[in-house]
Amino acid sequence: MEHLENMTDEQLAMSYVEGNNRAFDILLSRNQSKLFSYIMFVVRDHEKANDVFQETFIKVITKLQEGKYVPSGKFAAWLMRIAHNIIIDSYRTEKAEQIIDTNEDNDLTILGNKLLDANIEDIFINEQVLCDVKKMMNMLPDNQREVIFMRFFQQMSFKEIAETTNVSINTSLGRMRYAVLNLRRMVKDNNIALDIY
Repeated sequence: MEHLENMTDEQLAMSYVEGNNRAFDILLSRNQSKLFSYIMFVVRDHEKANDVFQETFIKVITKLQEGKYVPSGKFAAWLMRIAHNIIIDSYRTEKAEQIIDTNEDNDLTILGNKLLDANIEDIFINEQVLCDVKKMMNMLPDNQREVIFMRFFQQMSFKEIAETTNVSINTSLGRMRYAVLNLRRMVKDNNIALDIY
């Protein structure tokens, strides 16, 4: 049998279905950070994000044990889709209209982690650009913010985004197109220079 660490997520899922609990531990460790950051980005509340995260993995375990997982697509996309559906269901229960809270505290500091070493002036300019991008993203409609986050911060394909949000690929592409057009309009209207050094 292939060593667990070398298996794909899909192979690990099937190994867990066959009774290997260690396979699930590896699946969890590989996917927890990306999944939690997505959930936190959407719900904007640490306690609620923890609840959704735990409920997601409970559902994953249940679905795996019931044989409801077919390794025809990426495990990570299947996982994100389950989390997305739990979030939607929780908002329906609360009768809220928005999925993403676009308040001033919205934190996109994950962008900041990718800045290159630079001098003090460049760092200041980069921080200002990131602040401007954050403000503009807060002004986008919820579904456009979500697709931008999934595409650029989670590196998901449009197919994965479509599967996760239960829309067609064309709808995902359309949301991205409108998000980019809206961001360009905001940059132009506000004379913002978005050059990162």
